[in-house]
Amino acid sequence: MKSLLATLALTTALTLPGLAMARPVTMTTTLADYGGDGAYLAFYVTDPSGAYAGSLWMAGGKSKYYEHLSDWYRATGGDTAQVNGITGASVGAGRTLEITLDLADALFDAGYTLHIDAAVEDMRDSPNEVAVPLTTAGAGTPVKGRRYIASFAYDM
Repeated sequence: MKSLLATLALTTALTLPGLAMARPVTMTTTLADYGGDGAYLAFYVTDPSGAYAGSLWMAGGKSKYYEHLSDWYRATGGDTAQVNGITGASVGAGRTLEITLDLADALFDAGYTLHIDAAVEDMRDSPNEVAVPLTTAGAGTPVKGRRYIASFAYDM
């Protein structure tokens, strides 16, 4: 029950700040063919001052590896309750992850940034692999990651 309440509180915080309306946002992440195991990815948002605002999605289900998503881990203190109910499988090299989430309109064009940390077993961790300002103008514009992500884009 505690996990359900934590997830509900997080979802509400990210989808309804200021009682704003929410919209479906599809995030498409294509991994490079880096030749290793599946990648763990942490999708999270920071506010205009750079403070952690909340987690959106975690690809990779074994919490013992979350510490390798170092920026996310530092921001959350490794609190797995931040991703209860919003996790999926790790993503293999060359594969594409597509997720659709409801995000509050108030997050767009207001200085919020979407971050993706990446980690692959027996390879270098990649904190802040992608950092994209959440803007309506940026929707549909692919960006390249630093190490494991070949491209990332969000569409509204």
